[in-house]
Amino acid sequence: MTHLTILTGASRGMGFAMARQLLQSGHDLVCIARRTNEELAQEAARAGRRCEQWTQDLARAEAAAAGLVTWLQAQDAGRFASVTLINNAGLIPRVAPLPEIPAAQLVEAMRVDLEAPMLLTAGFLYATSTWTIPRRILNISSGLGRRAMASQAAYCAAKAGMDHFTRCVALEQARLPNGARICSLAPGVIDTDMQVQLRGAESERFPDRANFVGLKEKGLLSSPEEAAARVLAFLARPDFGAEPVADVRD
Repeated sequence: MTHLTILTGASRGMGFAMARQLLQSGHDLVCIARRTNEELAQEAARAGRRCEQWTQDLARAEAAAAGLVTWLQAQDAGRFASVTLINNAGLIPRVAPLPEIPAAQLVEAMRVDLEAPMLLTAGFLYATSTWTIPRRILNISSGLGRRAMASQAAYCAAKAGMDHFTRCVALEQARLPNGARICSLAPGVIDTDMQVQLRGAESERFPDRANFVGLKEKGLLSSPEEAAARVLAFLARPDFGAEPVADVRD
């Protein structure tokens, strides 16, 4: 039997690093992202694992969630030792005070960062409700879901919402005989495109810009590979889900 993992945002950054490490450790993958990554296909071939890459704009997550339900219901659960959903995809709109952010960017950010994880979580739980194998959901959150920051209203709000819906789902699943374990995890500060976006913001519109520049200059950012390894180690812990909201650095 193999482990099955559904992973969003797998085409780059920490998502790509997690996908590679999961393939190398014997997982079959379903990756959902805006674009495919040929390196993942090559990695899967080398590892002898199955890796489906679905191209999907998660700002329109209804289609992705419906497709996931249909796909999972067609699977033989007996083939798998476990099944996991990792909601990793995320984005930030223009780094600026709320009134200066175009409405379309706000809508897209809230859909990708909060609506998509909720819809995919709901679909995953529905489609696997009769599966008797271990089920896990890992939501990639952020310290900004727990700390307010000027010019980050959308991202802070979405991650705070992710944390709290995770708490709610954990209460629901705890009432079930084979309820899924779920956790919203802050992965630390990672050297990704999002960090580049924050460092490139206008100082007069982003008071914390210098802090992010300092993290880069002092070498305090984790590489995507390092962060992925820590996150996956947390996911594999026997007490995963004991606390529905956590930080990988704790």
